[in-house]
Amino acid sequence: MGHGRSEPSIASLAPRVMLASLALLITAATPPKQERIRYVTDGDTFRLESGERIRIADIDAPETRRGQAKCTAEIVLGQTASTRARALLNRRDVGLVRTGRSYNRTVARVTLSGRDLATELVRIGVARWWPRGTPKPDWCAMAPR
Repeated sequence: MGHGRSEPSIASLAPRVMLASLALLITAATPPKQERIRYVTDGDTFRLESGERIRIADIDAPETRRGQAKCTAEIVLGQTASTRARALLNRRDVGLVRTGRSYNRTVARVTLSGRDLATELVRIGVARWWPRGTPKPDWCAMAPR
């Protein structure tokens, strides 16, 4: 209005919408690039050979450090989670789909041998689901007494 511009018609947007849809389909169909893990930091974080730090999306593992853990039981659970994650991941190739950043780490969906790593870590009991925007799991309340 007043600037001599008219709104684009649906017909003129159709080719752009089709290209955007095609790009999404190609991205979804493309397998994630395989990258090698150098070492596992803890139950939900690892470092790649490139040096990049990766935080696995949508899960939380218990903390292993006194300044971060809320109780001693969480540290014990965190050490177990770290040990299990190392056995599963150290020096392995994983697929990554980067989704964001958190505390100087890349947040990513990770696949190991074609399986979702977050699902596997939750399945074996060393992590809990932690969807974005929800409270962090309380590992102290979950710890055996």
